[in-house]
Amino acid sequence: MRCEDIAARAKRASPTLGSLPTDGKNEALRALRRGLEDSSEKILKANLRDQERAEKEGLSGPLRKRLKFDGEKLREALAGIDSLIALPDPVGKVLSARELDRGLELYQVTCPIGVVGVVFESRPDALVQISSLCLKSGNAVLLKGGREAAETNRALFEAIDRAGGRAGLPPGWIGLLETRDDVTAMLALDRYIDLIVPRGSNEFVRHIMRNTTIPVMGHADGVCHIYVDGEADLELAEKVTVDAKTQYVAVCNAVETLLVHRDIAGAFLPRLKAAMDARGVELRGCPETRKIISCAAATEEDWTTEYLDLVLAVKIVGSQEEAEEHINTMGSRHTDGIITGNTARALRFMDRVDSADVFWNASTRFSDGYRYGLGAEVGISTGKLHARGPVGLEGLVVYKWRLYGSGQIVGDYASGRKSFTHRELPKKLPHGGQVGS
Repeated sequence: MRCEDIAARAKRASPTLGSLPTDGKNEALRALRRGLEDSSEKILKANLRDQERAEKEGLSGPLRKRLKFDGEKLREALAGIDSLIALPDPVGKVLSARELDRGLELYQVTCPIGVVGVVFESRPDALVQISSLCLKSGNAVLLKGGREAAETNRALFEAIDRAGGRAGLPPGWIGLLETRDDVTAMLALDRYIDLIVPRGSNEFVRHIMRNTTIPVMGHADGVCHIYVDGEADLELAEKVTVDAKTQYVAVCNAVETLLVHRDIAGAFLPRLKAAMDARGVELRGCPETRKIISCAAATEEDWTTEYLDLVLAVKIVGSQEEAEEHINTMGSRHTDGIITGNTARALRFMDRVDSADVFWNASTRFSDGYRYGLGAEVGISTGKLHARGPVGLEGLVVYKWRLYGSGQIVGDYASGRKSFTHRELPKKLPHGGQVGS
């Protein structure tokens, strides 16, 4: 089926999906969960074939780690659906309610975006997260995964699509795109697609933004930082930095650059190097760092590089102001943290660092929709409109204005025969009309 036909079907399914009650969406999610369990053997075998092909084709280590979808990954995906079912419905929330005049009432109510197109990297578990998030938020979805995970994505899609049909979801609510030409075609389908979420390299995301009139939400690189302040607890700083770098390296919220205050560099860097050497991490340091520990020389390119690998750039700074300036200049506005025992410095850092996620004494790896309790995520947004940070359920709804009248006309107010009251009302729709309740 052509990309345009798939998108048109999703557009037709969108109103029905968006008006489903909460119970109906949750029951469909349970059906999806059962469908994935029933198809588990087929899905895992498909992933093994993808992994074998990736190894033959020489796919890089980080991408092969993302590609793996084994029994543990499946269990995590199912647990994610369970947590999503337990979350409140984001649709139908009354954000504001106001009487314009007697018998003329205005309500601001959350609603689905419509049709969301998501282009994601080699992680097949993203397909499960994205499709279930879109279902709970009432959005139809078009999915384009990486070529390296083609068989796994197809097996996952077929299980979800089949289960959704059995649960009574409208045909076409989910669509799978499989070729590079499909991506190009999708960018021109502004009649059908309301939002595109690209997950990939900086160059790829910029290409998407340059070649479509459809709104784009997402991030390019994840150049995340940790700044170890002069009043940091060194044991805590070591523990947090090691987790942020090595807990799982092939992800956008892993730390890539470590900034260390000059006052504690002599005490901290040797213990950091020992911890990182034990875990196979290559350190690349500034000239001052290399006077304290033995490591490779960092280049200017290192300060803006998302390694997604066991590599960490290290720079010594003379002040918090210097650290903040480095992050705001070299970073990608994703996730950045400070390690300090000084509350005032921590709060200043969180105020002044211009990133979607700012942390104090915690690993950057916490920047994740599931860990935030958002029901997983479709991606991370580093922009400043609509949604920012991990984009979960709340980031997949917008709002509409509902006006309930009784024959009022603007002419009466323009002439002065009537005047507005603009009185605040309880945030509850009249006539039991709350969608998603």
